[in-house]
Amino acid sequence: MGKIIVGKTTDIQPGKMIKVSVDGKEIMVANINGDYCALDDSCTHSGASLSEGKLDGCKVICGWHAAEFDCKTGKLIKFPAKIRDISSYNVVVESDNVFLEM
Repeated sequence: MGKIIVGKTTDIQPGKMIKVSVDGKEIMVANINGDYCALDDSCTHSGASLSEGKLDGCKVICGWHAAEFDCKTGKLIKFPAKIRDISSYNVVVESDNVFLEM
């Protein structure tokens, strides 16, 4: 597994998320009270960018149709229809650098 730098800890403030592109994939990286997590950025319902949605504790809420996913696991939490979970990625912080393990 390789590590890819996606930013500095100062780039992702607590309660915020950013979108990064890694090997052609759009990935959302979030800071939940100093705990960083990463998911595919595309909602499995209609393809909306999750990083443009809302972060609520440890879940991200899609801005288009309010699908809710667990930020750490990518598991669907709440939505009226059955849709796929999204992929999650391990995040490592070294010094003030944020890395994804791919």
